[in-house]
Amino acid sequence: MRKVIFGGANTLDNYIAGKDDSIDWIRHSKEASEILADYWKRIDTTILGRRTYEIAMKSGGAGAFGGMKTYVCSRTLEKIPGGKLELASDAVSLVKRLKTEEGKDIIVMGGSEIGKSLLEAGLIDELGLNIHPVLLGSGIPLFGEMQRRIELKLRDCKPTENGCVVLTYDVVH
Repeated sequence: MRKVIFGGANTLDNYIAGKDDSIDWIRHSKEASEILADYWKRIDTTILGRRTYEIAMKSGGAGAFGGMKTYVCSRTLEKIPGGKLELASDAVSLVKRLKTEEGKDIIVMGGSEIGKSLLEAGLIDELGLNIHPVLLGSGIPLFGEMQRRIELKLRDCKPTENGCVVLTYDVVH
């Protein structure tokens, strides 16, 4: 069965974006790009929450998913321009279906709401987080308040030269 990975960058105080959706605190580096390049070899499907999709579109990053099956999960969008990405209204149903299909692993990027709902539904198998050495003090949390505790097992921890720490956790089901 395909693994579902929740991945993204967050601050040390556990925010994925500022209050204004800003991500200018993300420290890009060659080392992080190499880690991500290896990571992407396992993936053939990407799932984005609506806000993550909108931020990617504003920054010109939506083209990064070319060649991959990409879904945008939203309860408010009615269509996605361009026709290259698919729209899904229910992330839980989508992921349940995708997990049973043939293919490589699936990555869910960004989105505290989508991550929370999929974790609570028991559909996330792995967390891949790039923790950046900055404290925003406020913003959009990595995960909001959850209905239950989720146990994790550390698989890997890699510090990078720019001060970030790349963590990989398996979700204990």
